[in-house]
Amino acid sequence: MKYSQHMERRLQVLEKHLDEENPILLDVVKSFRQLDRVAHKMGFISPDESYATHVSWWPLVSILGTFSAGKSSFINSYLGVKLQQTGNQAVDDKFTVVSYSPDQKPRTIPGRALDADPRFPFFHISHDIEEVESGEGDRIDAYLQLKTAPSEALRGRIIIDSPGFDADQQRTATLRITDRMIDLSDLVLVFFDARHPEPGAMKDTLQHLVSEARQRHDSNKFLYILNQIDVTAREDNPEEVVAAWQRALSQQGLTTGRFFRIYNPEVAFPIENEALKERFERKRNEDMAEIQGRIEQLDIERAYRIVGMLTHTARAIQERWAPKLKLLGKEWRHKVLVTDAVLAGVAVVLLLILSLQQGWWNGMALALPFEWSVPLLGGVALVSMASHFGVRRWMAERIIKRLRSEGGESPSSEVEGMVSAFTRNTRPWFSIFHPFPVGWNLFSRKKITQVLLDADQYIQSLNDRFTDPSGKKSDEAE
Repeated sequence: MKYSQHMERRLQVLEKHLDEENPILLDVVKSFRQLDRVAHKMGFISPDESYATHVSWWPLVSILGTFSAGKSSFINSYLGVKLQQTGNQAVDDKFTVVSYSPDQKPRTIPGRALDADPRFPFFHISHDIEEVESGEGDRIDAYLQLKTAPSEALRGRIIIDSPGFDADQQRTATLRITDRMIDLSDLVLVFFDARHPEPGAMKDTLQHLVSEARQRHDSNKFLYILNQIDVTAREDNPEEVVAAWQRALSQQGLTTGRFFRIYNPEVAFPIENEALKERFERKRNEDMAEIQGRIEQLDIERAYRIVGMLTHTARAIQERWAPKLKLLGKEWRHKVLVTDAVLAGVAVVLLLILSLQQGWWNGMALALPFEWSVPLLGGVALVSMASHFGVRRWMAERIIKRLRSEGGESPSSEVEGMVSAFTRNTRPWFSIFHPFPVGWNLFSRKKITQVLLDADQYIQSLNDRFTDPSGKKSDEAE
């Protein structure tokens, strides 16, 4: 497969970085290239795309939630640097990518820096924004910004802070960025405000970050956090606030997962009851330790996640996308041939009526005059051909429209990939009688199988690196 110039350059930058950092993941990039080759031939992706860019190769933590849920305070506390503005209003309406810098002074850099640099998340996100909001792609600085800080907590990882869902003025584009952000993340922290735990106050967050997230294959990367829980200490029954929050989550189908209760002690309300204060502090410390522990182990989780994405994509092509494409092709062929048969029947009836009116029948024998034969037969052939290709296109457009309308819960990239592949199979120069999707042949199936075998080997190599069941490594070290 020949990538576009910018995609090839992006992959080369990635391979250079991984060659120095993690040779196992360098081999994973090569496997992604093999997947790209199959998907490109089938039409699922274009030369401007690579499945390797659908995953973050650097540990990435996303912070999502409502505008007043204390996301910025959590980031400042975790970094030990006052980087994000805090307050009870929507103080920051942009997605903020936070990265390490040795400079002692934190800096804010325009979003254009992220859109143009393949080493960061949101590379070429302006293209996606332009697709959903015409003209907005040029206003990338209104959506994104890059901030740097000299925090050791940022070494080797990136944090993304998001605007609150209920503070958004550019909703469609913001949701597109949010989806990209979630797809790339190793860990997603979803914050809720303990002062407003009822379902109505977090309707948008529940819909986009709970209902949809629970159906993902990587749903275990979501942590649900009820923040500012200290305010409930003044309630007669503080546990009822937590219960209301969990009921709201369960109503969206979220019955399993990791749930945390935290608050920032630097800005917390004083808790006069010592027993209650000790209970709140103990729970807060336990939950914060677990959250920070998940963040600290992202280096290990990242490697397994990337290989998992490789396996997930290969199996999706093999077990879902190719079979679905085959069924769509079968449905399309059936509808085209049936419609052709009906139109042919109508044409025969019309020709019969014409021949009777012209008196071309001699008993049961058709005696077509010579001066009519050539133009009539030629016209029938041209009309039949035009009709056939018109029906092909009409039926394809109907199926494509249905695909997009039924794609509700599927990622937009998956739906459009299926539309692109199906469109390739219905082009005029491809025979309608070809039973298999274009590009899905013995060579492609063998390549997918090899990628899956390689993925298993990558996992074994990672296990050898991070585990030691036999204890031999420890013995050798001693």
